[in-house]
Amino acid sequence: MTQVWLSAAGLSLATMIGAAVGLLFKNLSHKVNDTIMGYCAGVMLAAATIGLLLPSVEMAGASLWWLVALGVLGGILLLNMLDIVTPHLHALTGIDAESHHNNAHLDKTLLFVMAIALHKLPEGIATGVGFNAADTSNAWTVTLGIALQNIPEGMVVIAPLLLAGVSRLRTLVISLLIALIEIVGVWLGYGIGAISLYMLPAMLALAGGAMLYVVSDEMIPETHAHGFQKQATYALVAGFMTMLFMEHLL
Repeated sequence: MTQVWLSAAGLSLATMIGAAVGLLFKNLSHKVNDTIMGYCAGVMLAAATIGLLLPSVEMAGASLWWLVALGVLGGILLLNMLDIVTPHLHALTGIDAESHHNNAHLDKTLLFVMAIALHKLPEGIATGVGFNAADTSNAWTVTLGIALQNIPEGMVVIAPLLLAGVSRLRTLVISLLIALIEIVGVWLGYGIGAISLYMLPAMLALAGGAMLYVVSDEMIPETHAHGFQKQATYALVAGFMTMLFMEHLL
């Protein structure tokens, strides 16, 4: 039980460390903003493919390919539905929906933040399941890998909210809530154990599909809208390679 608590606390702390770094970004030019968002898009793209979809495919196997496909489709449809809901979520940010000068940008930011939050649950579950084994070394390896990934992801959550005009205090609260989701996931995974061979790959695919939707439908078009698409593209590749090397080293 102590190990599960330590793992959950470590994952949340890593997210908050990233959030603290993200607080450095505010009042940036479009060029810098698009570059940062491009890097964030690369991090999300790698996290979706390498950290979520590939493990989902490996767990499901050739016979259950349809489970992964349905999971990805479900994630896309879920974010499509959330896209309709986000205009009603401005209360979370403290910004008046009627008076804010750039509500469309804020809606996209909220959708993006929800995608990050969504994938925290299966990440936590993937970590918690491993602590049911007699040898918990693999579970700690997974914990370390996800914790390192959570640092840039924590920054990814903070920066767009600040750039959209959300206060630092509310941004930190939102980041903390997202970190707490992973704690719930760790304990849920520990409780589930080996009961279901289908739930974890389906949830990983669901989160991966949601993240792919946001990167393609929201983030890349946004970073290419102000004439700085080259910088944003290079930054996307840099973000992807950052996560790739982190996964490889672990």
